[in-house]
Amino acid sequence: MASQKKEFWRWPEYRRTVPDVDWRSGDIITAGVDIGSVSSKTAIMVDGELYAYAIMRTGSSSPDSAIKVTNWALEGTGMKLEDIHYVVGTGYGRVNVPFAKKAITEIACHARGANFIWGPTVRTVLDMGGQDCKAIKVDEKGKVKAFLMNDKCAAGTGRGMEVFADLLGIPIEDVGEISLQVKEEPPPVSNTCVVFAKAEATALLRKGWPKEKVLAAYTSAMAHRVVELLLRLGVEKDFVITGGIAKNIGVVTRLERELGIKSLPMNPKYDPMIAGAIGAALFAKALVELQRKRA
Repeated sequence: MASQKKEFWRWPEYRRTVPDVDWRSGDIITAGVDIGSVSSKTAIMVDGELYAYAIMRTGSSSPDSAIKVTNWALEGTGMKLEDIHYVVGTGYGRVNVPFAKKAITEIACHARGANFIWGPTVRTVLDMGGQDCKAIKVDEKGKVKAFLMNDKCAAGTGRGMEVFADLLGIPIEDVGEISLQVKEEPPPVSNTCVVFAKAEATALLRKGWPKEKVLAAYTSAMAHRVVELLLRLGVEKDFVITGGIAKNIGVVTRLERELGIKSLPMNPKYDPMIAGAIGAALFAKALVELQRKRA
């Protein structure tokens, strides 16, 4: 029997429960469900603190993905969906979260989530998602002041990185590190469109370029494209990166080098992919508090 082809693009799906948190004694339990084009995330919060979360690939149906990722986040906790006081949906599939009481844009949610993860000094948030990038200016409360987005092409996004991982036969979580294993930086690939960049990379491989050099050229092009977006918005410190590409050291290093600004390091307590889900759960908490005040 033929062995199954390895899917190098397939990033690990996982869930986590924060130990020593007794949700049963919590006053307000909320959830944020972020349905992105590539990944779905649910964050469950108890009194404004992260309790459990799950990250999985978005399937062909946004409602099904919302149900699956939320059930996975709840797994083993003893908590049921009806124990959650309020659910907010976000991400491109935000209106398709069947059990959400409200939908809020991912721009607002990433801004709020970044403020929670890194603190009130954050002024610029770069969300590098599955199929678009968003540069967001925020105030000390995590409120959006201005934003720009690029959604015309998958370059500079998680989907583009998946394509390259598969093309080069390198596990996606190793791509960033391998791209830095070059003695000197090659010129970036000239095409930022994934389809053309893939053809260009194939030609470079045929020329005898090693994989790390091809990856360096592609991650450099990704970083440059995102830097252009950030410079149009104007970057203020502190600067942070959310989304899956925040975990790609190759893109982040080149982006920081070109900007001349270091992003705040990832907080080990929180995955940067769940920033939007955390922001949504925090908005849900504020909405519960508002309801109680009015009651």
